[in-house]
Amino acid sequence: MTDQASVHPLKQRFRGYFPVVIDVETAGFNAQGDALLEIAACTLTMDEDGWLKIDDTFHYHVEPFEGANIEEAAIAFNGIDPFNPLRGAVSEKEALGGIFKGLRKGLKETGCHRAIVVAHNAAFDHGFLMAAAERAGLKRNPFHPFATFDTAALSGLALGQTVLAKACLGAGIPFDNKEAHSALYDTQRTAELFCYIVNRWKALGGWPPSA
Repeated sequence: MTDQASVHPLKQRFRGYFPVVIDVETAGFNAQGDALLEIAACTLTMDEDGWLKIDDTFHYHVEPFEGANIEEAAIAFNGIDPFNPLRGAVSEKEALGGIFKGLRKGLKETGCHRAIVVAHNAAFDHGFLMAAAERAGLKRNPFHPFATFDTAALSGLALGQTVLAKACLGAGIPFDNKEAHSALYDTQRTAELFCYIVNRWKALGGWPPSA
């Protein structure tokens, strides 16, 4: 039998899944045809007492893939100029390859067998992530092909709010709307929100129970 004391608490808490908070900025809503323009990821860790916290952060501006569609309304909304050379954008393959490499380090350290996307309205981010990985020909995708943790649903349950900004404010997490719609900013706030919800559940007597 496995010695539970030797199992990393993050692996125990999420049944072997390694939660990774993701946010993408895109040039539309169609993951198959619209450009991925920015992606950020926060890995999480858990201390020996079972409290969840942010660990590493990865962030890339992304070049539109060849033939990608760019909806003017989308880039007007997020304020991204896809072809501005000052963005320092990299290919989808380089961006996701860098994130996947960092995740494998976390998977190895925690003993988790697969990463799982945590995102606000997670189906959207998961769809763009998986489509980009397929286009890039990345065979060793560490993410679960369909399972996610959706902080919009979780915050609706825990806080009575489903909008990211309102959920963060309800959790006492500062949120600057002027910084919103940056993948890095939204990922960091979403990561804080997910940690708050998980830790609050623990503090109220949920799993794992407080000492």
